[in-house]
Amino acid sequence: MNAHRTSVYLLVAAVIGLIVLGLVMMSSTSPYAPDSIKAGDPMFLLNQQAKWLVAGVVLCALAAALDYHLLQRTWGLWFGIAFVLLVGCFVPHLGHKINGSRRWIRLGLQFQPSEFAKLAAVVALAWWFSREKNYEREFVRGFLAPLGLAGALMALIAPEVDMGTTALIGGTTFVLMFIAGTRLRYLALAVSLGAAAMAFAIYLLPERTGRWLAYLDPVKYPKDSYQAVQGLIALGSGGVDGLGLGMGRQKMMYLPFAYTDFIFPVIGEELGLRWTLAVVATYLIFIFCGATIALRACDRFGMLLGFGVTVLIALQAAVNIGVTTALLPNKGLPLPFISYGGTNLVFCLIGVGILINIYRQGLNETDEKQRAGTVLSARVRNAKRVVRL
Repeated sequence: MNAHRTSVYLLVAAVIGLIVLGLVMMSSTSPYAPDSIKAGDPMFLLNQQAKWLVAGVVLCALAAALDYHLLQRTWGLWFGIAFVLLVGCFVPHLGHKINGSRRWIRLGLQFQPSEFAKLAAVVALAWWFSREKNYEREFVRGFLAPLGLAGALMALIAPEVDMGTTALIGGTTFVLMFIAGTRLRYLALAVSLGAAAMAFAIYLLPERTGRWLAYLDPVKYPKDSYQAVQGLIALGSGGVDGLGLGMGRQKMMYLPFAYTDFIFPVIGEELGLRWTLAVVATYLIFIFCGATIALRACDRFGMLLGFGVTVLIALQAAVNIGVTTALLPNKGLPLPFISYGGTNLVFCLIGVGILINIYRQGLNETDEKQRAGTVLSARVRNAKRVVRL
């Protein structure tokens, strides 16, 4: 009981810490961002992120208050909305193309449907594997069907030239299938199919081919490895103690997207190794607390949903840190709760709200079990007294 309550407190504290750090780094990087320069406001990105944060907190509170079983009953609605929004990215005058990727939609405001699709995929998979408990080891119903659910969304995200989100949904699907009990030989087949699909995409798309070759040999392909090299320079310049908040140089037009995908090296340059390690440790705390909450869910759907949300955010953080430290090829994924990006921040906070909701439902069941145990113990004690008399 105490460990259960501690897990949600630590989870919330970790998220607040990451958000505060993100706002601090946004104040440092915002003046040098192209959008801020264009708007004539040095704090333009910070103000925009603050607005999205308010919306995210409201939706987080709503997700924490409403029973998460509502998602189980309406999974098809969310899945359908995600599918339609992803199709909308390819509709002229509705979809918006930036830097060669068609990931955005403009409906009054600009947002990424793939962020909604990530959560919709997790809900659909949790629903599928919670329907029954005896067919997850079958090939069709335990492997092909859930893979088809996630694959339907991935098939629309990949042509946007968003291989990072495609791989993220694929990785989360793999982990959820493993937790649900899908046979390991089927999962090995899924890994093989995923690797083949990624290899085909790298071969087919010149931009991805360049990124992959730059990852293998950054010296030979300096143009495609420019971001990774500048990120390493930023991390190396900061050392252990950092140059000081606001004193970083790489954000001054040397490191592209220093306020989004590559904000982690800026943290290392300005605040030093201690803070980058603290960020990694905070994500590890988030993973541990999310897994603890999921394991104590009151039903199978809650358990799978909790693990799905936790894995989704954890994998995104791992990929971002891996890319910015040149351990992985460039994927274009923001750092959860820290990077600039309103849609990602909102849906990460919705995920946190879902975890809090799962905690609340699990806590209620735990209380009932404890009350039942207390009543039983009292009856046993009364019985012993009667026997003594």
